[in-house]
Amino acid sequence: MIDNGFSTKEADKRMAKLGVSGEDISAILVTHEHADHLGGVARYARRYGMPVWASHGTASMIKDLDGVECFNSHQSFELGEFSIEPILVPHDAREPTQFIFKSNELKLGVMTDTGSITQHMVEALTGCDALLLECNYDREMLLNGAYPESLKRRVVGDWGHLDNLQSVDLLKQLETKKLQHLVLAHVSEKNNSHELVLDCVSAAIQCDRARLKVIDQDDGLDWCTLTTDNNRKETLHA
Repeated sequence: MIDNGFSTKEADKRMAKLGVSGEDISAILVTHEHADHLGGVARYARRYGMPVWASHGTASMIKDLDGVECFNSHQSFELGEFSIEPILVPHDAREPTQFIFKSNELKLGVMTDTGSITQHMVEALTGCDALLLECNYDREMLLNGAYPESLKRRVVGDWGHLDNLQSVDLLKQLETKKLQHLVLAHVSEKNNSHELVLDCVSAAIQCDRARLKVIDQDDGLDWCTLTTDNNRKETLHA
């Protein structure tokens, strides 16, 4: 599991829709300490007795859970059947990371909560079989919306979030020939829309909108199946 900002009851409810429970989760990886990512982690980990992994900086911000396992943000590590590569990202948190997962010749990239694009991000994400990518806001909607000016500056800053056009810019820099699934995530309910995201990304990378998936904040996302070169299927969920 990556992050958990929900109550244990809500997390269990969402897991049940996918046919799994807390007993099936072997660990929680935490990207950073903001409440919508960390708020439910300690309770869920205690409820099901699972370890929590985070960067040293993020771990130092987790005050309600003892014994957090720390990884080196500059080095891959093994967790179960996965090789996990942390990716340091520019975000207004203490040592925030995103992740690359590798298993059975497959590569899954997860990239949200970052304010700008770095060469390190581009190099890490190229050649993915599946990618979950933030499309947080439409710049015009945000700047003309009701958010306080201080919050607007935070979101659009280099340590905030990626807007639709920034996400498209990142995609254009990647080698995407192997990409079986592109999942667009962290879409603001007030400063963006699924239609805008789909229109923007599909036009920019010249693909059918039906090939794209947008995560709904209420409904989540169903399982996605990846196939290796030898046609063996692997099921992954983000």
